[in-house]
Amino acid sequence: MADLPTDTPASSEAPSLPEKRILTKHDLAEFQDSEAYAQYIGFIEALNQAVLGRKLTEACHESEITQALVKLLGTVSDLATATPPLQTDGRFGNPAFRTFYDGVHDQATSWVEPLLRGSPKLRDDEERAAAAREVAGYLQESFGNRERIDYGTGHEANFMAFLLCLVRLDLFTVTDHPALVLRVFHRYLRVMRQLQFGYWLEPAGSHGVWGLDDYHFLPFLFGSAQLVGHRYIKPKSIHDAETVQEFAKDYIYLASIKFINEVKTASLRWHSPMLDDISGVKTWDKVNSGMLKMYLAEVLGKLPIMQHFLFGTFINFVPSRRHDGEEEEEEEEVIEAPNASPITTGGAPNPIPPKSYGGQALIRGQDGHTYTIIAGKRIRINTGADHCSHDHSVDGADPLDHVYAKGQEAPTCCGMRIPSAIGAAQQGARGGVRRIPFD
Repeated sequence: MADLPTDTPASSEAPSLPEKRILTKHDLAEFQDSEAYAQYIGFIEALNQAVLGRKLTEACHESEITQALVKLLGTVSDLATATPPLQTDGRFGNPAFRTFYDGVHDQATSWVEPLLRGSPKLRDDEERAAAAREVAGYLQESFGNRERIDYGTGHEANFMAFLLCLVRLDLFTVTDHPALVLRVFHRYLRVMRQLQFGYWLEPAGSHGVWGLDDYHFLPFLFGSAQLVGHRYIKPKSIHDAETVQEFAKDYIYLASIKFINEVKTASLRWHSPMLDDISGVKTWDKVNSGMLKMYLAEVLGKLPIMQHFLFGTFINFVPSRRHDGEEEEEEEEVIEAPNASPITTGGAPNPIPPKSYGGQALIRGQDGHTYTIIAGKRIRINTGADHCSHDHSVDGADPLDHVYAKGQEAPTCCGMRIPSAIGAAQQGARGGVRRIPFD
């Protein structure tokens, strides 16, 4: 994996506010074949390469701008501290997050503009001010969604895009790459844990037990890179509580395992089977290369995530939209079937066997509706239910049949808002387990 060249020229267009441009699967496919995609992946690979075998606690080159970024993230943390969560009975994200988000929105440009003063590509104050507004757009979207009060890997990707904009403005050199992970990204991760704990951010696009983490992916990529070549800590060491506790301060991967264990019940095998499976890999080299492939497929290759990715002049991608002659999507037929039960979800493994309607297997689409295929045509089945058909009951069930976050009475599930596992754990710590109904 080669280092990302830092002298790549930015777009010649005037800076503008970044916007979402991936709306369809066709757009996503075009993006994956674009220069912007190559630049983003090259940046991620360069950072991954830069932290091979390196601890969080070891010394590394810290330039003026990397120190300024750490300070900026400290300012974000201070803003969150000054915006305490509201006392509510809500089971989802705390509405005080919106006040915090508005504060970031109002101040982001003024935080970013001083960072750009060292860019040789910005000729005057006017250009710098315009560039600051564009770059600040990525920073604003790095901390979650204001309306849904949620956070996921798409927001994490926008933070990396924020850093990539600074790369495009020639503000970093290759010697900054280790600090961008060990200092800047790690500080960002700490800020996000603060927000997740404080505002009970809902996981955006979580795969539940079939994901790595309810919120993040990159800590496992960069964290596995840190552990490459370690003489004693092996992938299976994540099951040793003493090892995790002792070395979480040095390695992002172990810190992430520690975090997950603190907010979820049972063993890693049950609440995080993906991480449990990965622990069976022999070397960290293989874990790291597998994580990179997984990031490309499960984050950058997923439309529900990438439709929130932002583009402007520094990360420039303009989809062609529809090709001439491309067929419009057929209008779907709807069958009223109130007794039918939607069962499967596309993508994630499902422990419950599929049911059927009229002998046809039912599937749940990404839009939350239930479908079947009859004579090659997609038919929507109106079940009259606004919840999934998974059996969430716990009475008389084997305790290993379901996996819960601490305090939760139902697992993460199909197409529904997912309450914060952190919030549920904190409610339990206050005395007694609080039921979190799903309706």
